[in-house]
Amino acid sequence: MKRHSHAVEPARRPQRQMLRASLALGGFLVTAATASVFLVSTVARRVVTPARKRARETDVLALDRAEGTITLGRNPDTALPGRYGLWFGADDRYLQLGPILRSDASTVTRTLLTPASELEGVAESGPATFSGWFYSHPEQLNLDWRDETIQTPVGPAPAWLFPVDTDRWVIAVHGRGTTRSECLRAVPVLHDAGYTTLLVSYRNDGDAPQSGDGLYGLGDTEWEDVDAAIAFAAQHGATSVVLMGWSMGGAISLQASLRADRADLISGIILESAVVDWGSVLEYQADAGRIPVFVRRAAIAAISNHWGRSLTGLDTVVNFPALDMVRRSGELNKPMLVLHSDDDGFVPADAAHELATLRSDLVTFVPFETARHTKLWNFDEARWTSAIRDWLAGD
Repeated sequence: MKRHSHAVEPARRPQRQMLRASLALGGFLVTAATASVFLVSTVARRVVTPARKRARETDVLALDRAEGTITLGRNPDTALPGRYGLWFGADDRYLQLGPILRSDASTVTRTLLTPASELEGVAESGPATFSGWFYSHPEQLNLDWRDETIQTPVGPAPAWLFPVDTDRWVIAVHGRGTTRSECLRAVPVLHDAGYTTLLVSYRNDGDAPQSGDGLYGLGDTEWEDVDAAIAFAAQHGATSVVLMGWSMGGAISLQASLRADRADLISGIILESAVVDWGSVLEYQADAGRIPVFVRRAAIAAISNHWGRSLTGLDTVVNFPALDMVRRSGELNKPMLVLHSDDDGFVPADAAHELATLRSDLVTFVPFETARHTKLWNFDEARWTSAIRDWLAGD
């Protein structure tokens, strides 16, 4: 029996080795496939998930109350000239920043415009978030305003109304990861031009109610909330409405111009650093994040197909072709003012340039340089303001 066992064993050993190798390869492939699915799911969810916390993009290195200065770590945004804002401290205090006083390779020292009397309890150093808002509350504009509520398909959404005795309105739509405070910078020029201005919130922005899934539709769903705002304006005497959108708010405004029940009231659109085509934006950001091509393509496929809902958590898939306003440029029928920086750093200006070329009959394009994403007003307030004032005067 032992001789028989020894005789058979050499023949079995290669079979067992092959089996072990097959099992190992199968395990590796399963692990690799699981890792790929996880990576695709992570990237896809990142695209549609609202940020719940502000990214800490810089550091306060020194805050001098006596001199009224603040020193920040240098990056492409903190080194921009102009007026800006900063979230800082454990209580997320919002500080207003003025011009650059001095800078070097690693630091930028700016005028601190927030009065010393409002700095009680503010630390002298720590992580912070740089912002283009500048204004954070409507009372800072010293204009008449009031709180309003828009009845949207997902529930009552808060809004700020700056009334003027006119039937011409502007509905201002903020961008991704921000709130209607982003739009406050535009109110003075709109008010002076004789427009009532309504700053709206929309689903999942932190002010308005959440949708069922709590996720962004990238404009493919949020336009319904702007449609509700247009209906609100009509109910309160508006006969002409200009939509103004920043970043993703631009994508939302463009969708509303084509899909809103009261699109007939829309007389024009102002786009500031707007997403005109999500495809080019996501490719740009994927390149910046060094995300492999197969992962980015699979992530977009997951967002835009029903089979991917288990990966993304979306209740409704995103129709990317419908959001491509370069491809759909022939359908546009409203005059547009497009403001975009060639150094945006987040939403590349290529699609805005292409849209302006394709629809030169509708689009007035005002390019900026160096201004970065949604910081055109901050960088060159005079040029930004005059572009809007002149365009509205010809509306």
